Amino acid sequence: MRHCLLLTVLFSLVVQLNGCAAYRNYDQEMQETNDQLMMGNIEGALFLIEQNNPWESKDLLYYFEKGAVLSLGNALPDSQIAWRSADQMIVQREDTVPSAPMKFINRFNREMGVMFVNDKLQRYDGYDYEKVMLTTQMALNQLSVDDFEGARTDIKKTHEREALIARERERQYEAVEEQAKAQGIKVHYKDLRGYPVATLDAPSVIELKNGYQSAFSHYLAGFTYEALGERGLAAPGYRQAIELRPNVPFLEQALRDLDKPPAKADESDVLIVVQSGLAPARASVKVLIPIQLNASLVIDAPISFPVMVPDAVTPAFDSIKIDGRKRPLSAINSVTDMATRTLRDDMPEIIESARFRANMAAIGQANYNAQNPDKASLVVTAKDPFEEADTRTWRTLPDKTLVARLRLKKGNHTITVPNADGALTVRIERDHQVINLRAFGKWAYVIGTAFVTPPATPLGLK
Repeated sequence: MRHCLLLTVLFSLVVQLNGCAAYRNYDQEMQETNDQLMMGNIEGALFLIEQNNPWESKDLLYYFEKGAVLSLGNALPDSQIAWRSADQMIVQREDTVPSAPMKFINRFNREMGVMFVNDKLQRYDGYDYEKVMLTTQMALNQLSVDDFEGARTDIKKTHEREALIARERERQYEAVEEQAKAQGIKVHYKDLRGYPVATLDAPSVIELKNGYQSAFSHYLAGFTYEALGERGLAAPGYRQAIELRPNVPFLEQALRDLDKPPAKADESDVLIVVQSGLAPARASVKVLIPIQLNASLVIDAPISFPVMVPDAVTPAFDSIKIDGRKRPLSAINSVTDMATRTLRDDMPEIIESARFRANMAAIGQANYNAQNPDKASLVVTAKDPFEEADTRTWRTLPDKTLVARLRLKKGNHTITVPNADGALTVRIERDHQVINLRAFGKWAYVIGTAFVTPPATPLGLK
């Protein structure tokens, strides 16, 4: 129903902006990849990532996903290479200040691509929480091999990125609010008929200060500084974690324990990090948007909106066993909550572009009604293959982060993770050490140099 000239322009934009990858079914690709992970087939998952990204110029998601799978397979140097490629792409885009002509082109691309079609025409720049979790996971990789100085560098980068995101978010919200006022339109996500509003209003989502800061990131910073003997820097990290996740005894205890005597010579201050499950998927749902064309004519247009779909495969747990003794775990991060809060905060801008597309579709339907009165409809009847929400997102990112901290004798210890087959054996050797565990489905892995007997053969360990 849209003008053929418009479709020609849009097709040209698709080719220019994203080439062959513009309308790939990323959600289906990653579902197949994650299915391999759920079967314990890490190499199969890595093969699919490469197979689904044959073009020479790789996008940001390729490096996100590849780094995560390589980390899971204990190929940490290669994992860091992939993730540093992702980080460099993010930094380059953060540092780029478009010239006046480029600003016009970018604005034209956005208005033509997003307004008329959807976000799939946009280059994937990553969500804010993904950018912060990227450097957090990079720091965790470093800590897994006892490189506390290397982790310190990535932790500093995380803090700098948070500050940059905060400034950009403030400008974004102001711009959207001003545009809504100028147009005299005030639509809230709660007004969307048929949209699962309850997911955006879940208490765990609303309680978050924002969608990109992680209590785990800041706790990890505190532990790293403490291990490096910089207690003055550790305290702010713990305080920020408490501010982001108030009333969590585990976090509050870390601040109190800064004055605690160091571990004995034969003991280690051990931080056990258990990351379980997979990040949520983004699905596309249709919602009817009523468009008032004149005093007596309202036409409903079916417009797609994104919705988060949590990982339901990995059962929840809140404890592990160490040397046969049950130890409680404290949940201090949920990527599902972060992603949902990000979507909640982005809804004003999403609604703005959705209303534009709905208005175009309603006008087209009104013209069709005038030409075909016997087939007139008050709901847009044309099927638009472009009308689908962008479902791209970092799918292999761990969902929940649970932690425990205790003093253990140096030497070998066994760890049993609920739902996983078999026990893991780790070796504690340092005065401060991080044990990095990854769990999903029925699989559990020790990532880093602490493992003695892994439950399966990770990459590079055959």
